[in-house]
Amino acid sequence: MPERRPEIPKLFISNFTVDYESPFKRHLNRLEVEIGREDYRHLKRVELLDEHPTAAQFAAMEEITGRLLKTTQNNYNRDLLQKLGIRVYLDAPHYSVYYRLPDRVLRFVASWREHTLGRFFGKVPTSETGWHRCMSPADFEARFLPDPAGGVLLLRRAGERDPALPLLTASHGPYDPHTLDVALFFLRAGKGDAAMINLGFSGREPLTDENLAKLKGWGVPLNPSNIDVIYPYVNAKGHPLCYKLEEGFGRYLRILGGPAPELVIDIHGCVGTRSDDYRLIVGLGGLPPYPTLASLGEVQENGGIIHLRPDPRLRRGLAMLRDLSEEIYVQFCSAPHQGYQFALLGGLQMLGRTFDPHQETKSLLAGEERTFLPAEDLRWLPGAGANAHQRIEARRLNPQARCLHVEIPTAVRRRIALKMRELAITDSLDASVL
Repeated sequence: MPERRPEIPKLFISNFTVDYESPFKRHLNRLEVEIGREDYRHLKRVELLDEHPTAAQFAAMEEITGRLLKTTQNNYNRDLLQKLGIRVYLDAPHYSVYYRLPDRVLRFVASWREHTLGRFFGKVPTSETGWHRCMSPADFEARFLPDPAGGVLLLRRAGERDPALPLLTASHGPYDPHTLDVALFFLRAGKGDAAMINLGFSGREPLTDENLAKLKGWGVPLNPSNIDVIYPYVNAKGHPLCYKLEEGFGRYLRILGGPAPELVIDIHGCVGTRSDDYRLIVGLGGLPPYPTLASLGEVQENGGIIHLRPDPRLRRGLAMLRDLSEEIYVQFCSAPHQGYQFALLGGLQMLGRTFDPHQETKSLLAGEERTFLPAEDLRWLPGAGANAHQRIEARRLNPQARCLHVEIPTAVRRRIALKMRELAITDSLDASVL
């Protein structure tokens, strides 16, 4: 039976073109970079190598030139690689990418990943580590699992596990800056039992101006938007790499050990609809299997206004998210043309309405499927599917599991990252006194 090739969402294979007279104008990721001012400076760096890898060393790597040329979302970058005769290699164990030109070699280093692994293991492992006790957060263990796309970091509470505490996942890793900080914030506060962190790129993270200046000086003027000609967005079979945590959820959970969780908090980053947006969006599902309104708690309707008292698991998750923001909205679809939008009130009750998302949502930017609700000036999350793969896997292992897909605005994630740095300084001072 022939293998069914997974479909890539249309957004990620759009055949747009780039103005050759202004190759550094961003065409995708405009929302994150130009409106949200997301900070990608710490994600990767580029180096011009003095000593080139040998032919044998290149042969030991995976050449990914054909895959990148076939799947890149940016015609300018595709043509540039072909014009310069660049061959691209992936050193999977170190998660480095080499640009092999006729007269020189460039290397892209996943510096955020290196820093994260060094933080937990004191080095950058290239193979499975087993469980290691963490210095911070205290009373937790860490484990690195390699794969061809950067690997995964697992964290779990040492000793007896508590299934009532949430499992935290950061599915997009470095593409959503500071989601690791948010996960560690909850673990440190005793509000999480374990965490799964994707360490690999999604292939869409724009390069910084510093890296672009270096590349331009070396004669490789890449367009900075959607740099999927460096770290690939899809694997060798054409399947998006950014879904690996959701699709491998069951495997990672078995390695974590302990009972299947009752509550999963899937942490993502979003820009919102304005630069000072502090509103969290919690998605409960935008694709089958659809949640039903009655399954979420006690419901009362009056004149088109819906009042929902969330069930204990949903209430527990929403109460935990209050630590991030006082403004929380809950969204989901129960059918293709039936969406729900709720505002979370002070007593963790929810007030909202139902509507047809095909009629009432619009795109934030022309040509990009980033939808929002004009009536509320609020992002509309279920259009992204709201972690359907993860919900299927979680409920297969525990039919009572509740998965919350949480989109956290840039301003909130930055505040949590600053808080974590302050706590780290305090920990260091306390340790020096001891």
